[in-house]
Amino acid sequence: MTREIERVAQIPVAQIATIVPIMLTVGANRIVPGVAIPHPVGNPEEDKKTRRKLVLRALKALQADISEQTIFES
Repeated sequence: MTREIERVAQIPVAQIATIVPIMLTVGANRIVPGVAIPHPVGNPEEDKKTRRKLVLRALKALQADISEQTIFES
């Protein structure tokens, strides 16, 4: 779905996902690896710093010019 949003609406999309190989298979263009399956951006009760870091990484991914699938790890 993220590829279609980018293709049709021309809106960049960054996907925060815990299982990166699946995102590569489905064709997501900007992939930000998440923390864990039940909480992709960290435990909501404990990990404010982790959530902030992942969201900032996703925002940088949205700003990046890419020509192929890219994983934004740091």
